[in-house]
Amino acid sequence: MKNIDDLIDSAAELAEGGLSKGEIADELNVSKETASWLVERAGAEAVSTTEQTNSGLDDIHVDWSAIGRDSARLNHVSAATADLLSKQGQDVDLTIGIEKAGAPIATCVARELDTDLGTYAPSKHQWDDSDDQDLSGSFSRNFAEIRGRDCYLVDDTITSGTTMKETISAVRERGGNPVACAVLTDKRGVESLDGVPVYSLVQVLRVGQDE
Repeated sequence: MKNIDDLIDSAAELAEGGLSKGEIADELNVSKETASWLVERAGAEAVSTTEQTNSGLDDIHVDWSAIGRDSARLNHVSAATADLLSKQGQDVDLTIGIEKAGAPIATCVARELDTDLGTYAPSKHQWDDSDDQDLSGSFSRNFAEIRGRDCYLVDDTITSGTTMKETISAVRERGGNPVACAVLTDKRGVESLDGVPVYSLVQVLRVGQDE
């Protein structure tokens, strides 16, 4: 994707396909607020560059599809992600991928580190603007269970940190011990979340003056 119009078109296509705004945020690697804005714009007349700039959004779109669409590239990048985690914890035998995009990365990481594999579907996949929704995430029963184990958490991108913090909490509620988190891109530049260290291959830092 090259510009904001491409993002708006993608948001419209995903919305027409029945995805919630939370799922659209996940697919486009943007915040929920940005996803909501994109969907709204998709149903409006074309907006000017000035209107887009003054929309009040503060987000960065990360497009890593060049990696994701090629299994060899994904494996290489995941191996680098696994290397970030390899020295964190001696008894870790479970890697948890945060769905959707974190799951294939976690699969490769688990293979590199010789751990079991689990997946977690965050609550944002059900989100669609309403503030009073009682949402919760879930672990897939098709993969390994927590059972009080030490584990790594893997996702593609940290935008606000909310999803990763939710996953940390969910693991702890199941009696597990999150040892470390790893992502391809960290848009917040965080060193830890809820006491769990965070490692990323790429950190995005804003440089500039507030107007």
